[in-house]
Amino acid sequence: MDLQKQTGARVAAAELRASDADRDRITDILRDALAEGRLTAEEHAERVEGVLAAKTVGELDVFIRDLPAAHKPSAYAQPSSVPHRPTPGAIPVDADERLLAVFSSSVRKGRWRAGRRIHAYAVFGSVEIDLSEALFEHRQVMIRAVSLFGSVEIRVPENVSLRGSGGGVLGSFEVDNLDSGEPDAPVVYVDGFAVLGSVEAKPRRGKMIADLLGRVTDHVVRKVDGGLRKHLDR
Repeated sequence: MDLQKQTGARVAAAELRASDADRDRITDILRDALAEGRLTAEEHAERVEGVLAAKTVGELDVFIRDLPAAHKPSAYAQPSSVPHRPTPGAIPVDADERLLAVFSSSVRKGRWRAGRRIHAYAVFGSVEIDLSEALFEHRQVMIRAVSLFGSVEIRVPENVSLRGSGGGVLGSFEVDNLDSGEPDAPVVYVDGFAVLGSVEAKPRRGKMIADLLGRVTDHVVRKVDGGLRKHLDR
């Protein structure tokens, strides 16, 4: 695509009507900026008020363009050529991990290592799989989600790709297809079905793999640096 077409695509994206999810993404970024000390409480309140009144994506971007998050891959970048099914042989037949909720709940969240295949079964119960802080050791991850009179909720970082294929019988099976702007980003595939229940997979706005890895690295550096200082002060 030449420069003229790329510019036209960005302008077209900026003129799109903003959705509630778009506003949530911007408010999450502003909240993080407030916590990091990049914005004062007054600046944060003023920008959030503007976000709630914004009508287009371009108007929303104004409120974060002086923040680091504005210079990360955009959710409106040109879609990558991510296939809708995993590469043959890339995903094992047997699950690396199983989550089962029968008249109960099962949750997998926080800092954990995501295997290549995860099975989730909710029978009159709920399963939550939160990959927003997970360590991805494989580029392709398959989640098999089955809901019978229950719910399966899946959340991923917003800089991975997300694909889904499944269906619902008197229930709902909803996967928000997501294209990462990073060519080597992990791809999460969700398949399965819901009978009188629900399966939902979508990105958790404001959560990025690179951000999380950066925070861990900074923490390790500070810890090592502190240890060296103590050693030298002896």
